[in-house]
Amino acid sequence: MNEATRLTNLVSVTSGTATMTVVFTDIADYTASVARSDREGVRRILADHESAVRPLVERFGGRVVKNIGDSFLCLFSSATDALRSSLEIQKVDPTEHQLAMRIALTTGDIEIIEGDAFGDSVNLASRILAKAPPGEIWFGAGTRACMNAAEIAWESVGWFRLKGVPGEQQCFRVVPENRVWLPHAVVAAAESDKLVRIQQGKPQPPLPPDPIVLFEGFKPGSANLSDAMDALPVLDPASLFLAAYRIAPEDRQGWTEFASGLVIGQPAAIDAAIFDITRPLNETGEIYALDGSATILLDRIVRTDLELVLRGLALPAVPLSDVVAAYSYELLPDGHWVTRSDRAMLRVEVTPNKVTVLPLRNDISIAGALVPSGEPVELRTPVAIATAAGVVQYCPIQSGYIGALLLDTSMKLGIKNGQTAEIGRKPNPPGLAFPSREGQDNIRWCSGQRAARARSEDFSLDRVLVGRQQAAIKPERGSIELHPLHEECATYVLREGRIGRAKRPVRVRIGDMIVAGTNVIGLRAPE
Repeated sequence: MNEATRLTNLVSVTSGTATMTVVFTDIADYTASVARSDREGVRRILADHESAVRPLVERFGGRVVKNIGDSFLCLFSSATDALRSSLEIQKVDPTEHQLAMRIALTTGDIEIIEGDAFGDSVNLASRILAKAPPGEIWFGAGTRACMNAAEIAWESVGWFRLKGVPGEQQCFRVVPENRVWLPHAVVAAAESDKLVRIQQGKPQPPLPPDPIVLFEGFKPGSANLSDAMDALPVLDPASLFLAAYRIAPEDRQGWTEFASGLVIGQPAAIDAAIFDITRPLNETGEIYALDGSATILLDRIVRTDLELVLRGLALPAVPLSDVVAAYSYELLPDGHWVTRSDRAMLRVEVTPNKVTVLPLRNDISIAGALVPSGEPVELRTPVAIATAAGVVQYCPIQSGYIGALLLDTSMKLGIKNGQTAEIGRKPNPPGLAFPSREGQDNIRWCSGQRAARARSEDFSLDRVLVGRQQAAIKPERGSIELHPLHEECATYVLREGRIGRAKRPVRVRIGDMIVAGTNVIGLRAPE
């Protein structure tokens, strides 16, 4: 019996347990398509789906087990063949078949009963499918371990909590030949003219200050790549990226172990993506100028004397009141912190006497070094954390707090001398309202009745540590006064790394930060 026949027989097993790769295909926006179609239209959509999927599954030795509404469940004996089949399915012309598909894969033990497939791997694949965006192919760690990593172009997309699946799961993405997902650092550098593309066989271009360098056309580990790197001045390894497509595991490890990044994509796809970023907004070459109405609007802007800025997340020390044993928050791409989100880039976890950050994407660098997604890093000293939202500065503090993560947000309030502004959960106008971070998913509770009662009463850190009207700030010519308004919820002043509670009206100054609950408010001079 040859290998192809053996694999075909294996995937055709009708009962028993076998290690296989599960593939789910799904029609994106199926519900909306059905809503616009009559019964014949729905049948045509599903028939197009099957005609696109079944031949390509069978070509690579797979079997269509069943369809579940608009999804197909398929089995393969080879993880690599399952991924190759998925790539071919994604190439189906959506204008011809009116389909845009997403695909998810996992590899593991499958229980086959009367030809149908059951088990944790089937459930995991369906949950990954729910996370995958339209037009993308995502897969789990089991498939990643079993596939030929040099035959398929892939990259990590981060760690996710999946419904009904314990813990967090790392997910990966197949990179088709016509697509590339540029890391945030490369995008930001291209937008600011700081991206330097060093290409094989071409002279090195001049380097701007703080460049991001992208090596293109070099073979990983080659002498040419080493020579190109040696010709550079001393640069932060996190500023070096290598463009590659199908890359062997040892080459991937050899490049990334020194904190340098990868851009997975074919040259044409990388060129197109960077061109889309750098091309002028108006390609006719015209230059636009402000008209008189814009000047009139500027003239009417009200000048202020003090600016309050939501600057980030304060981290109360635990255990907290015999209720909270540990907690976490997650950072979104817009710079806001939330209790939980599937869009999060970074998580901070606070346990007794310890602060740990966990990157949830592969473009996070800490102290200048790229940190792989899912690898925890303990924060002990001041450090910079580079993210897509900006650079987060960690500041250790004491006296009821363990630290703060500082990153300016768009939440600001300007006030004039003689005016009083409140801060809090629901401040009186004019006021700066703290973000609402509801939910208890981020809390690990202490044992005992007090914690049980708090849990049943919808306790949250942001609700219990901050009042509706927390404090008032009143600038005068030459001075700024902070008035605490809440007797139970403490207000603190953070100055040059030292923190103290404001129990009565106190004078503060530009550059100070006000800490209330998990919120940090900066005092700024208007620009």
